[in-house]
Amino acid sequence: MYKFEPILKTLVWGTENWVLSGVPGSESVVAEGPEKGRKITEIYPGQFPLLIKFIDARRDLSIQVHPDDEIARQRHGCNGKTEMWYVIGAAEGAHLYSGLKEKITPDEYEELVRKDRIVSVLADHKVAPGDVFFLPAGRIHAICGGCYLAEIQQTCDITYRIYDYNRPGLDGKPRQLHTAEAKDAIDYKVYPGYRTNYTPAEGKPVELARCPHFTTDLLRLTDGYTQPVESEFLIFVCIGGSATLNGVAIKEGEAVLALSSDKSVGIVPDGSVSLLTTHI
Repeated sequence: MYKFEPILKTLVWGTENWVLSGVPGSESVVAEGPEKGRKITEIYPGQFPLLIKFIDARRDLSIQVHPDDEIARQRHGCNGKTEMWYVIGAAEGAHLYSGLKEKITPDEYEELVRKDRIVSVLADHKVAPGDVFFLPAGRIHAICGGCYLAEIQQTCDITYRIYDYNRPGLDGKPRQLHTAEAKDAIDYKVYPGYRTNYTPAEGKPVELARCPHFTTDLLRLTDGYTQPVESEFLIFVCIGGSATLNGVAIKEGEAVLALSSDKSVGIVPDGSVSLLTTHI
């Protein structure tokens, strides 16, 4: 079992806490135990395939999209970025954008961006704690101010920034836009719904997302529980409360990694705990 040092990133809109990362240049370092100080690259063969973040948005993020595997490999030599969000906290009136609410063409997209009107065609969602959104690569989106959430994503740091409200970055200069690069990366389909529907349950896993890149369950516990490790790794992301996992303490805003050699993980809640478990 491994817990890692947080990697804190300050951005123009708020902060990100990378709690498990194999992104080159931002590799997680073991925080405690006999292997303290070792990088994720030393305990997992190859690049770790998932990146786990906690995002605290004080202001709106840019309107953006991520490339799929094919585009990312052609242009950047890396995997694409499919991700999911679990909303932990939401200020009054908090919302986010996910997907299109009306069909547009690639040329209409460029015109909307040029006229600062791209937001007008996006699906706008009010959010509350417990809301879940799955975002396949190609889906236009933006987290907005007042949202605090956990993000599970492919290991990729490629973002095509489409629109950024004409604001300066932390250096006082306009942030780079990738309007042209995003044009053929966007999924222009309109879908009937973008929020994930699920029924919470106590004491058993509830599936939130399943795709070729990761599977994520919600696990809410007040009693002890044993979770088998049936894949090459299993990540536990704490989104509420606290617990010990095979003797390793975890609280909200932290993640713990179990490898297949652990075989199973005994979870002992400190009263109650809510966890996301994810694997490939």
